[in-house]
Amino acid sequence: MSKEMGFENRDRLVELGLVIASLRKMKGLSQEQLAEKANISRSHLSAIEAPNIVRAFSVEVLYNIADALDINAGDLINIKFYYRDAV
Repeated sequence: MSKEMGFENRDRLVELGLVIASLRKMKGLSQEQLAEKANISRSHLSAIEAPNIVRAFSVEVLYNIADALDINAGDLINIKFYYRDAV
C-alpha cells in the first residue's frame, strides 16, 4: 500500500485545514487554544491548517477538533461547500 496521497485527497485535506483555520479564527481561538482543547500539539494543528503542507490526520483528531470547535465532525467536512460560496 502506497503512502503517497492522491492529488484529489491532498486538495481535500488542504481545504479541510483551511476550514478548520477559518472556524478557529471566527471563534476567536488561537492555534494554541484550539490545540489544547483538541488534545493535540500546536505544531500538529499548524501543519493541518497550513495550505502548503499536506498533513493527513486520524479520525480521532478530526473528532477532537470538531468537538473543540463545537461542531459536528460531518458538518466540519461538509462545510467546504459553504466555504467555497463565501469566497
